[in-house]
Amino acid sequence: MPSRQLDFPVFDVDNHMYETRDALTKFIPERYKNVIGYVEVNGRTKITVKNRISDYIPNPTFDRVAAPGAQEEYFKVGNPEGKSRREIMGKAIDAIPAFREPGPRLELMDELGLDRAVMWPTLASLVEERLHDDPDAIHAVIHALNQWMHETWTFNYENRIFPTPVITLPIVEEAIKELDWVTERGAKIVLIRPAPVPGFRGRRSFALPEFDPFWELVEERDIVVGMHASDSGYQRYINEWEGVKDDEFTPFSGGSGFSAIVGHAGRPIIDTMASAVGHGLCSRFPGLKIVPVENGSGWVRQLLEDMAGAYAFNPHLFQEDPVMVFKRNIYVHPFHEEDPVGVVKLLGADHVLFGSDYPHPEGMSDPLSFVDDLEGLPKEDVAKVMGGNMSRLINLAA
Repeated sequence: MPSRQLDFPVFDVDNHMYETRDALTKFIPERYKNVIGYVEVNGRTKITVKNRISDYIPNPTFDRVAAPGAQEEYFKVGNPEGKSRREIMGKAIDAIPAFREPGPRLELMDELGLDRAVMWPTLASLVEERLHDDPDAIHAVIHALNQWMHETWTFNYENRIFPTPVITLPIVEEAIKELDWVTERGAKIVLIRPAPVPGFRGRRSFALPEFDPFWELVEERDIVVGMHASDSGYQRYINEWEGVKDDEFTPFSGGSGFSAIVGHAGRPIIDTMASAVGHGLCSRFPGLKIVPVENGSGWVRQLLEDMAGAYAFNPHLFQEDPVMVFKRNIYVHPFHEEDPVGVVKLLGADHVLFGSDYPHPEGMSDPLSFVDDLEGLPKEDVAKVMGGNMSRLINLAA
């Protein structure tokens, strides 16, 4: 039974699937069959990308995973006792069918009190950065993943689970083909990595005019653009400061005080949102609905202040007031341990979304407890944040 009874529908914008071992390989074309592989290292299965072992996700098969919400207290109160990561994570559990399949997941959602959920992949976040020098391979692997996702989960399961196919942008024509493929199969939300786009001519922002043919279709079809936290490639910059030559991002291996400070600052999502606004994307396509998920909200206030300052001194560089543009086009998912009420007061109740990150260990073991962090808001605003807003964004009746 749910931990509490709410008299409005609940739509969790941040749920996760754990992919199966063949998610990236089952549908891969023969030409690219050796791009993704698995090897055994000291009794543990590791994923390889072009024959290079990646430790970005230490357990890529997800046979055993950390318990949902294992790190909830850690994120809520910090780590005053200086516990090790292993102590914080606790004992691993076997992945249950509800983490892998939509039918059992619906039953689990009923137990948790979730009416609807956006379902993000987990393994997908390692693909684009590790193949940044091979745009053709990126598109091939991402399409194979989307084929697996559609076969296993669909893109709209009983109007309650909304898996997010991935759109990668290195080759605009291929991105449009992928958008066509997923929308023809019912996708209402897509996942685009919050990062510069790799390509044959180097990296560049997704918000530059060369990508406008793609964004025009996104706006026309009224598709929600989810930008979930990922490997955005910023580890290269951090490693320069660390004196590390490798560019592998290993967020689960500890790191230094410097990397903890820089990582906590939210630089990738700040730059991503600054580009969406500052490069004029959201002014050229004012109907875009951009949802940064699992990026928290601690970065929002400072970014808005920076936008206001930039506009005050350089209005000629903007088509519109950038703060107004942000508040029109961006919908923020605050972490439960932050100040969701403060974000509502800053952006308005219509632009704040509830997400639990279930069943990831850094998320919430009881998603409905998020409502406790909205105490003091009018009931109608609580209902918007907990589900009404996301239903509206993907054009579903509440």
